[in-house]
Amino acid sequence: MNTEEIVSDWFHKWEKGHYRDLPLTDDFRHTSPFGTIEGKDAYLKIVEENKDKFLGQTFEIHDGFYGENHACVRYTARQGPDFLLDVSEWYYFEGELIDRIVAYYHIGEIRSERQLKS
Repeated sequence: MNTEEIVSDWFHKWEKGHYRDLPLTDDFRHTSPFGTIEGKDAYLKIVEENKDKFLGQTFEIHDGFYGENHACVRYTARQGPDFLLDVSEWYYFEGELIDRIVAYYHIGEIRSERQLKS
């Protein structure tokens, strides 16, 4: 599989709830605004303990750039009628497995000093 196919498989497995079958290396690392999770087992444990927040989402892919050992995808995650999250993620691969993801998204209110004036 090439990197585009691996990323497509990643999203498909999330939508189907097959998170235990994600194509991850054993030392997978996920970095997001919440912090960094080190290791496949630790990542899957967090998903297991927070299924209500991770499962049941659909994904609308807006853009993707796919290289030999890395990719970048911009998408919107939807869960139920009220949850939308716009995300950009970088994926780094070892063979046909994802070794690292760095995710960028906004998780809270914008501090007043950072808000734009209209």
